[in-house]
Amino acid sequence: MTSVRGQVFKLYFRLRNSRLPLDRPIPDQRETMDRRGARLLPMASGMVAAKVNAFGVPAEWIDAQNTRSDRAFLYLHGGGYFIGSCQSHRGFVSQIARACRSRLLLPEYRLAPEFPFPAGLMDARATYRFLLAQGYPPERITVGGESSGGGLTLALLQTLRDEEMPMPAGAVLLSPWTDLLGTGDSVSSRAKQDPWLRPAGIKIVADRYRGSTPTSHPLVSPLYGDLREFPPLLIHAGDDEILLDDSTRLASKASAAGVETTLKVWPGLWHAFHAFYPWVPEARQAHREIGEWVMLKTGAVAMKAQAEELEAKDDSISRSAHRLGRASLGGAPEPAVAPAGASGGVACQPDQAQLGELAANR
Repeated sequence: MTSVRGQVFKLYFRLRNSRLPLDRPIPDQRETMDRRGARLLPMASGMVAAKVNAFGVPAEWIDAQNTRSDRAFLYLHGGGYFIGSCQSHRGFVSQIARACRSRLLLPEYRLAPEFPFPAGLMDARATYRFLLAQGYPPERITVGGESSGGGLTLALLQTLRDEEMPMPAGAVLLSPWTDLLGTGDSVSSRAKQDPWLRPAGIKIVADRYRGSTPTSHPLVSPLYGDLREFPPLLIHAGDDEILLDDSTRLASKASAAGVETTLKVWPGLWHAFHAFYPWVPEARQAHREIGEWVMLKTGAVAMKAQAEELEAKDDSISRSAHRLGRASLGGAPEPAVAPAGASGGVACQPDQAQLGELAANR
């Protein structure tokens, strides 16, 4: 059941957002998102941000002060491909970074309509290559994002696979926008419940991003792409969002393609509710679950178990006399305990000629 706070905020957003025009000037929308993100979404305790040039893409490192994790998270922010920045998302993603115990890279990828597809994808590719160049092994890298950032993450995975680049350990997709055609049943069935998005806005925003590329192109609408050989996917969605079917259909296609897929639909919640952690307890719970999943996929759990096993071996000499003494007195020998381990579409190739045209820019 949705928390009381969740229900109150959902009602507030529904009343407020229903009055906002869909064609507001883009600079105004960018300024509003940046200002509200900076003012309302606090950084996680002990986390700091530092600017970095990631192979030509302005970005920020976000991590715990005076520490350097051996794991990295490439986070691609949402905002319909036309708004959003480090300023709007810095506080939010710091919560994700802390939960995942990962150093997080937040790029300022180029935005539409000034820079339509595939500019943002080229920037995402460049920042992933930057992480590899920094020495992070792919099995210690997670990629992800919310909304359009989730869609961009899936386009990045298609590109990495088709270019035969090493794939990350997993991808975290929070209310991912995967079908810019807006063909999901939830676009109409959830229209009255969704407090955040409106069906009429889908085509407006999609046209800003795609430029002259067909909306059904698999790197624009990843739902229509080839999902084979993808790393494990964690997908979160709210049950009251019009883009719910973007997540459920993605999960079905990924599973059918042999991809390890974990889908969780949160009852009574809305699109990208994870960003409302100062007020909604479900958002904070979602952060914890994301952190547990990422640590499992990047080997953190296995590394901890291995360290404990080595510590036990180091201490075995001091305890051997105790064990022998118990055995000589008729006591049962101490059992050896091994930590439990965890194992942890439509065929359509990307337009490599189009990607290659801008690859030189990054």
